[in-house]
Amino acid sequence: MSKPVVAFVCVHNACRSQIAEALGRLLAGDVLESCSAGTEPKDRIDPNAVRLMRTQYGVEMERSQHPKSWESLKPVDLLITMGCGVSCPVLREDWGLEDPTGCGDAAYEKVIRQIHEKVLDLRRRLEEGLMLQ
Repeated sequence: MSKPVVAFVCVHNACRSQIAEALGRLLAGDVLESCSAGTEPKDRIDPNAVRLMRTQYGVEMERSQHPKSWESLKPVDLLITMGCGVSCPVLREDWGLEDPTGCGDAAYEKVIRQIHEKVLDLRRRLEEGLMLQ
């Protein structure tokens, strides 16, 4: 059986959704295929998110990830928005995360911890067959 495809979506696809994609691969890559996108993607991933993910997890997001439009995604099994009020026609779940962009490291670290916990919970739900709510 193939792994379900989970897309993490926000407006700019530059911070929270990129972190979620990276942590999805790192923490749950054996049970899901992780991707991300935005409705109005930026040109690059937020440098603070890149730096903190490198420092905390050893993940080099810019090597395998880049901002992209949600229209470019292949079909997904679960679409998760980050709490940015983005309107997607196939919304399944919203994680309600504050945007740390422009704030200090503490705000980024808080969001990274929240995403870490939510990815682990998503992993548990997938393993228990509770993926779609």
